[in-house]
Amino acid sequence: MRAFKRAARHQPDLVARVERTLRQLGEDPFHPSLHTHKLKGELSPAWACTVDYDNRIIFDFVPHSDSEEDDILLLTMGTHDEVY
Repeated sequence: MRAFKRAARHQPDLVARVERTLRQLGEDPFHPSLHTHKLKGELSPAWACTVDYDNRIIFDFVPHSDSEEDDILLLTMGTHDEVY
């Protein structure tokens, strides 16, 4: 994801926070620490979760071809102002 690489260059400590968030997202996308919420308007039907105070990950749920569970498709990430 280009947005992640760009952010990591400017904030090397962000990498560990993003990795931790992605692990949590994979385990439980609605864990309270993620503050997961459905987006509205132009970004609908995507979802967002919080990495830290300022950084967000935008994603979508997509059907998994071999099971009834959905996969998570990462769309972008960045600061609140960049992604909204």
